Amino acid sequence: MSRASILVAIALFALLAAFPWTGTTFYTELVTKIMIMSIFALSLDLLVGYTGLVSFGHAAFFGVGAYTLALLAPKAAPASLWLTLPAAVLAAGIAALAVGIFVLRTRGIYFIMVTLAFAQMFYFIFHDTKFGGGSDGRYVNFKPTAAIGAFEPFDLGKPMQAYYVVLGLLVLTFVFLRLLLRSPFGRALQGIRTNEHRMRSLGFPIFRYKLASFTLAGALAGLAGYLSAAQYGFVNPEILSWHQSGNVLLMVILGGSGTPYGPIAGAFVLVLMEELFSSLTKHWQLWLGTAIVLLVLFLPGGLGHLFRRMRRSLLRMDGHA
Repeated sequence: MSRASILVAIALFALLAAFPWTGTTFYTELVTKIMIMSIFALSLDLLVGYTGLVSFGHAAFFGVGAYTLALLAPKAAPASLWLTLPAAVLAAGIAALAVGIFVLRTRGIYFIMVTLAFAQMFYFIFHDTKFGGGSDGRYVNFKPTAAIGAFEPFDLGKPMQAYYVVLGLLVLTFVFLRLLLRSPFGRALQGIRTNEHRMRSLGFPIFRYKLASFTLAGALAGLAGYLSAAQYGFVNPEILSWHQSGNVLLMVILGGSGTPYGPIAGAFVLVLMEELFSSLTKHWQLWLGTAIVLLVLFLPGGLGHLFRRMRRSLLRMDGHA
C-alpha cells in the first residue's frame, strides 16, 4: 500500500473507533451492522473483484455461519464464543468447498445460475425442515460469551463492546485480504481473472486456485453470518435467500469491485440509503432503486474507482508543483 492509502486507512479507522463516543446506542448498533455487512462484502469481492467469479449464491455461506451459532447455542445459557465462532467459520468453509467442487466446473452465466441454484437448495433445507426451525427460524437467547474461566475480556451484550469487537474483526479481515492478495497466491488469482488461458498454459492449477478462493470467501461470509446472528439473536431462512446475495453483490458493485475500500464503502452507502429512505417514505424502495441507478450511471466503476481517480489527480498536482 502507498503512503496515501495507509494514511486513509488510519484516518478511517480513527473515525470508526471514535464514533461510539459521539452517537447513540441506535447508531452504534447500526454501524455495527454495516461493519458486519462490510466483512460480507469483502468476502464476495475476493471472488468478484480478484478471481473473476460472479456468484449469486454467496448468502448461503452467510446463512450457514449464522445457523451454526443458532444450532450450537444452548437454550438456557450463553454459547462460548471461542468454540462457536471457529465452528461457524469452519462450517461455512466446508460448505463452500463442497459447493465449489461442483460449481467451478462451469463458467460465465452458467456459473452464476448454478451458484444461485445451490443457494436455493440451502434455503429450502433450512426453510422446509425442523432442523433449521422452518420459516420461523431460530432464536439465540443469549449473546455468545467470551469468558475464559472466570475472566471475561469483553461482553457482546453491551453495544459499545460488541462494536469494537466487530471493528477489530473487520480490520483483521481487511488486513488479511490485503496480505493475501499481495502474496503469490493472490497474484495468481488476479492473473486468472485477467487471462485464465494464459495462466493455465503457464502450468498453474486453475481449478485448485479457484476452489481455494471460493472456500476462503465462503468461510469469511460465515464469519459475517455468525456476527449477524450474535447481534440480532435471531436467524431465519431469508438470510440465505437470493435477495441477500443480490444485496451484497450490489454493495460490491456500488463500492467498486477489485478496490481495497470499495466493498466497505458500498456497504456503508447501501445500508445508510436504506435507513434514510425508509425513514422518509413508505415507498422507500422506489427511491432507493432510483438512487442506485443514478450511482451506477454516473459512477460506473463504483466509489473505489472514484477514490483512485482522485488520488491520481492529487499525485499529478503534486508532481507539477
